[in-house]
Amino acid sequence: MAGTASTIDRLLLLAACLLFSSVCPVLSASPDIGLANDRYEAAAAREWREVFHDPCTGDWRRFWFLDGEVGVVKTGPNGIDLTAGPEFKNDAHHMVLWTKREFSGDLKISYEYTRLDRETRCVNILFIQATGSGNGPYSRDIAEWSALRRAPAMRVYYDHMHTYHLSYAAYPNNSDETSYIRGRRYLPESDGLNGTALRPDYFPSGLFETGIPHQISVIKADRELLMRVENEEQTAVFRMVNDSLPPISEGRVGLRHMFTRSARYRDFRISAPIAAGSEGLAEPHEEQPGQSGS
Repeated sequence: MAGTASTIDRLLLLAACLLFSSVCPVLSASPDIGLANDRYEAAAAREWREVFHDPCTGDWRRFWFLDGEVGVVKTGPNGIDLTAGPEFKNDAHHMVLWTKREFSGDLKISYEYTRLDRETRCVNILFIQATGSGNGPYSRDIAEWSALRRAPAMRVYYDHMHTYHLSYAAYPNNSDETSYIRGRRYLPESDGLNGTALRPDYFPSGLFETGIPHQISVIKADRELLMRVENEEQTAVFRMVNDSLPPISEGRVGLRHMFTRSARYRDFRISAPIAAGSEGLAEPHEEQPGQSGS
């Protein structure tokens, strides 16, 4: 009888876990959700000062420059629409929108994101503090070699840039339609993407549905990437840690769409800790190469 009772208890526990997972899919996406939330709240509670703000309703060329000659940038009263080229596996159809300004130290990046496509492949990426490897033509200032990114193949970025990469509303390029969130720290002039992943990966349910505005806030705090995503029905927090790779301390912020992907951005803000004094913001470059698009 004791064995039967134990079996029944295990079955009841399993049923309860499955019920909780179905009711709270985002909360069950990670075993360290409590730690992620605590770390995000602590970082957000610091005193921040805004160092960059684009409402995304005016001339985008004032604040940004574009990698790629196929993707389209369109600004309207509701924000900036980024529409990558339609051809899957055509590297010329990727796009990246880069800030003209560079930023140093810890950062808080926030914006409204609305997915416009219905793709079940490819990814959106937030690049945080990108600089060139300094090897050959890939100088520290990535604006100096924009011409080498007219076809913005992914390998050009992970092979020749130092940056954090945060992919979201992301899908593998196969029949698997499970979305994921993943962080990376690129290791340029090395071995491609091998060894760049920041753990853990996340597989949230219900986020980034087409046409639904999401408020995204990302804090780069020392070696942590902390991400909070909110819509009218859900809030989820994610934490990825760079515990062994060289830190990232400065560079530009970028928005990457792989081919076929389209989204709208609004009210894009970057803040630096007040304690950083004059740090957090480098002088803008008034003219940048690669300002194509419409």
